[in-house]
Formats: sequence, structure tokens, C-alpha cells
Amino acid sequence: MAKSSDGERLHYIEKIKPYKLAVDNILKWEKQVLNELRQEDADPVLKRLALVDGMLNLASNQIILNCISQVLLKKNNEDALGEARKSINKSLSYMEDLVSGYVDAPFSDYDEKVSALESINSEQRYRLIRKMGLTIQLFEGSFRDNSKWKWTFIEIDGRFAAVTKNILDLKKINANMDPRSPNYEATVYHLRLVKKLLNDAADRYRERYELSTNHINDFQASLNFMNALRRIHIVLGEGYEAETIKKKLDVWEVKLQGDLNKKQEEKNAEKEANA
Repeated sequence: MAKSSDGERLHYIEKIKPYKLAVDNILKWEKQVLNELRQEDADPVLKRLALVDGMLNLASNQIILNCISQVLLKKNNEDALGEARKSINKSLSYMEDLVSGYVDAPFSDYDEKVSALESINSEQRYRLIRKMGLTIQLFEGSFRDNSKWKWTFIEIDGRFAAVTKNILDLKKINANMDPRSPNYEATVYHLRLVKKLLNDAADRYRERYELSTNHINDFQASLNFMNALRRIHIVLGEGYEAETIKKKLDVWEVKLQGDLNKKQEEKNAEKEANA
């Protein structure tokens, strides 16, 4: 890759000024909101939702910094991408504070958190989730030409799948699925996205286990996401889909137990050899 000229670098510095200013302003705003949250009269729900959205705006500006670098300097701005990753993780953390990051858990374990979001309608929830998904997609797309990053985004995608599920109010899901409900369209699209993300997360963790890490934790994570998807089908009364997943889970769990037994046999054999 050719080295950037002084002129190209000066052009780049000039182009990124408004985005650097936006980044600085959002970081100052974040500190202010966090300070307000420490006050007793603060509204934690609305302010934390604002933080979720604000961190996505921050990540978007940092991704733009990288895009400008790609165009003008013909290389990634690794610092900007590193900060974008931090911003996305902060956005996910703020969302987890609101609705939890539980994957395979009954709704009763976190329904109190979701009930606090009652003033946020289905369309607003879905719009925020879509924005989060697009930001993550743009961030991960910045590494499309570098295969070494293939396995590194699974945790982000998994956390995104979990909060996408958890922000849904499953107590009202049947009412919201009524075609006469004003929440019908947003709920249908949101549920469709939940099912896709949970299934994708399960497959990707299983794939990483098989092709890269061979860590039992990855296999267990894939089972957790598949179980979470089954719970959604059960809540929706989708018996056939729930039973199909149950059969798949049975096969996967047999595979997991076989791998665990094999690992234990290898450990025992190693101990005997060293005795």
C-alpha cells in the first residue's frame, strides 16, 4: 500500500473535523447524562434509552472517520474502529441495564425491567433495535477484507440478539399480534428479527466451536440461544417450530455430551501416561 502524501493527510484532517467535533460533544453529553442519573430525581429509563441511542450516534461518527480514511488514505483508521467497538459495547451495556442481557431465561426473570419501559411503544423499541443492528453491521463491514476478524464479533452479535429479544414485552405479545393493534406491524417485524438473530447466534457459536475454539463454552452458548428461540415459539403458540427445535437440541446435546466424554477420556489417558 502506497504511503499517503502530506497533502492527502492534510485533506483527511480537514474532512474529519466536524466528525471529531461530534465525537467530543457526544462524549461530553454522556458524562452529563451519567451525572444526572446519579441524582434522585433523574428518570433512569428515558436517560438510559438516550444513552443507548447516543452511543450508537457516537459509533456512527467513529465509523465515518474510518470511512473517510479508507477513501482518502486508502487504509483503515484502526483507532477510530477501536473506539467504535467500545461505543457499541457501551450501547449494549446501557441496553442490558434496562432489559437485562439474559439469553435463555423465562420472561418472569426480567419482566419487571421491561415493565418500566411501558411508555416506550413497540415502534420506538423496534426503531432503536434497527438502528443498533445497522450500526453493528456497518462496523463489522469495515473488516470485510480481513478474515482474521471472522470470529471476533460473535459476542457483540450474541448480546445484540439477547437485548433484541428482551426489549419485547412478552406479556402483551398476543395483544400486539392482533392485526387490529396499532403495535401489530412493528411487533411482527421485531419478532421476525428476534427469531433470525437467535438462530444466527446459535449457529455461529456452534460454528466457532467446531472450526476454531473447540471450547465447550461456545457449544453451551449455542444451546442457550437455541433454547431461547424455542421459548419464543412456545410463547407464540408455535408448537411445530418449538418441537422442531427441541429435536435439534436433543441432537446437539448428545453431541456435546459425547465431546465432554471424549475430553475426559483424553485427560484420564494423559494422567495415566504421566503416572
